[in-house]
Amino acid sequence: MRHAFAVLLLFLIGRCADAQTTMKLWPGPPPGTGSWKQHEQTITGTPVGTIVINVTEPTLTAYLPGKNKATGAGVIVAPGGAFVALTVGLEGEDVARWLQQHGIAAFVLKYRIPEKRGQGIPKDMDFDAAAKYGTAYALRALALVREHAKEWGVKSGRLGILGFSAGAMVASNSLLQPDASARPDFAALIYGAPFGAMPAIPKSLPPVFMAWAQDDPMALEEIDRFHAALKTAGIKPEAHVFASGGHGFGMKRQGTSSDHWPEEFREWLVAQKFVPASRSGPVRP
Repeated sequence: MRHAFAVLLLFLIGRCADAQTTMKLWPGPPPGTGSWKQHEQTITGTPVGTIVINVTEPTLTAYLPGKNKATGAGVIVAPGGAFVALTVGLEGEDVARWLQQHGIAAFVLKYRIPEKRGQGIPKDMDFDAAAKYGTAYALRALALVREHAKEWGVKSGRLGILGFSAGAMVASNSLLQPDASARPDFAALIYGAPFGAMPAIPKSLPPVFMAWAQDDPMALEEIDRFHAALKTAGIKPEAHVFASGGHGFGMKRQGTSSDHWPEEFREWLVAQKFVPASRSGPVRP
């Protein structure tokens, strides 16, 4: 009986260690949002899974690995959605759980986006302006995790940001901050890059990982342009250019080479010494 109780207790502790916790980025209303009147809504069953529109309460949801498998690395996950929605399932929770299973603390960022009006992406969408909202919240998230790094098992110098599509624009803006202390320790941009005018690229940057598909119908030109700009500036990003996969593949299994970007990302983290080589997690189903 005692043995059975001990086994159950260890199981429950393990489950608790892998649980997720959601917290507000600010204790009160986020700065500069007092006049926003939209109503946040979570929508399930869309072609890209669960999405959130009209975000009014920016949050950070932590997916912490158990201490027995924690690597000391942490990643802020910024979902995409063209700044009209956040793809919090396919490019958020699914990614975070994969990272968590591989011993990497993951923090899904639900950031502010402009109020959604009508269907699709507005023709007059100002992506640079929209990205400023997300960037401000990403920088706040980085600061918050660093503030609680010890209790959340994230070691100094091992906190990065991983962004998808529009979230990759947020991630690149965070990476290119003039204040080097505010930048992530590494950045991963998945099928996304800055839109509009090319931002200034500092002479030195933290390590950069990029992954996209050659048949991306939405952001290929911007991704190629940013990749070339980084190289021109003397930065050597890790670049994985898949033959196919389209845009928005996230954690989907499509039978294309882009299915393997998470494993490539983890191997890069190992090579960059953000994750110990001896730590290996379960293979993605």
